[in-house]
Formats: sequence, C-alpha cells, structure tokens
Amino acid sequence: MCDICVMNKVKERMLSRRDFFKGSAAMAAGAAAVGVAGAPTALRAQAAGSSVVDMTHTLSADFPTYFGQPQFAAEQVFNFADNGFNLFNLTINEHTGTHIDAPLHFSADGTSVDEIALGDLVVPLCVVDIAARAAQDADTQVTPDDLRAWIAAHGEIPEGACVAMHSGWAGKVGTEAFRNFDGVAQHYPGFHVEAVQMLMEETGARSIAVDTLSLDHGISADFAAHYAWLPSGRFGIECLAGLDQVPASGATLIVGAPKHRGGTGGPARIFALV
Repeated sequence: MCDICVMNKVKERMLSRRDFFKGSAAMAAGAAAVGVAGAPTALRAQAAGSSVVDMTHTLSADFPTYFGQPQFAAEQVFNFADNGFNLFNLTINEHTGTHIDAPLHFSADGTSVDEIALGDLVVPLCVVDIAARAAQDADTQVTPDDLRAWIAAHGEIPEGACVAMHSGWAGKVGTEAFRNFDGVAQHYPGFHVEAVQMLMEETGARSIAVDTLSLDHGISADFAAHYAWLPSGRFGIECLAGLDQVPASGATLIVGAPKHRGGTGGPARIFALV
C-alpha cells in the first residue's frame, strides 16, 4: 500500500475514534443527567467551558491526621522492571486526607458511605469564608451569624447544597500548623453546633465541609457538630482543598465518594465546576 494510502487510512481511523468517544461522552452525560436524582439542576447551572477546580489534597504517608499517626501506606508488590507492570497494596484509615464522614461514623446504625444517595454527591457549593477571623483565632467556629451573613449576600442556601467552611487551613498542610497540637489539644476552626442545627432546621443542605481535620473545631471535647449532623442522615467532608479558588456561590461540587460496603467514610476525589 502506498504511503499516502496508509496516511489516509490512519486519519480515517483517528476521526472515527474521535467521533465514537464524543458520542460516548455525550451519552454518558445524558445518562448521568437522567439517572442521578438532584444532579441535573446543579449541572444545568454550569455553562459549557466551565473550569474545573481540584478540591482534593494528595494523599501520602505523611499527610496530617487527627490522631497524629500515619494512616496511609503503599507497599509496592510488583514493579515494571521485574514484572512488566506496577502494583501497590494500600493500607488506609477511612478518615485520612480529603475524605467523607458518612452518617454511620457517628451513629449506631446510620447510612454507610456506599449508601449515600448519588443526588447528594453532585450539588451546589456554598462557601462560608471565615479565613480572616481564623488567622487571628485558631479556635473560631462557623456560627449562625456567619450563615445569615452568607444568605444576606448570596440568597437562600440551595436545596441539597454542601456548605463549606473556608478557614485558610488548607494552606497549612505539610506543616505542624495544620494539626496545631499544643501538647494538650488541637487548635483549628470548625462548625459550631448551633450553625449545624440551623442548617438542618432552616435549609435543605445535605452536607457540610471543612478545610481542617474535623467538622468540630480542634479543641472540641464533645464532637457536638458531628453528633448533631451525621446521625440526621447527612454527611460531612474533611480536609477539603481549593476553597480559595472557588466563588462563595455558583459552583457545583462533584464528590467522588468511595463505595465500600458498610464504610464509615473514606478518602474521596472531589472537584468543583466553576
């Protein structure tokens, strides 16, 4: 076969593959829109060409943890040089890195992470910015007044929304200041229980998120926010990244929750469409 014939054949195959994948992507998007309850409204708000913001920290053995000990390990059991492929065994605590707190985490028989409704994983994102206050007071909390101020500025919290605390703590990952342990207690911001109760009673929010190690502020001894929010069937996200790169309202959060049976949570890949 002549050179030009070969080139034309290759070109035809490439164009055919491109059209196939375009069609597949369109069908997948359509199926997702039809099959995911609650997702279409959030997704329709995003115009073509939206930017994607990564909201997930890279997980590694030295990522800060609530208890201070490593909660992630990767053991290579096959390598490319000897085996022709790479493969790792992972050992992971469910609540490590950017991760989900399922209702089961703080309840006797709540919803496990694999049972979280798909419609709760593609949602409007509301960002409550307390970073300036947190820079002066590591023990500060999101309060009902912060929520009222957000509502006054941006309108009602959308149905199914994730309400996220932006404290600026994500920038401290990789330093001792992220855990901020003084030998007695940890110090970083979180949600006040009254703010959590307001969200449950006055809004349709289905998840809350923080850029710190805990939904409760670090010095909490009773985990009041956890015990109020999670047993209600709602879930939380901890160690979220990228909140300084998204608007206070208008973004859509995509939560790639893990799906292991009976899980109390787990590391997640999370991103936002802006």
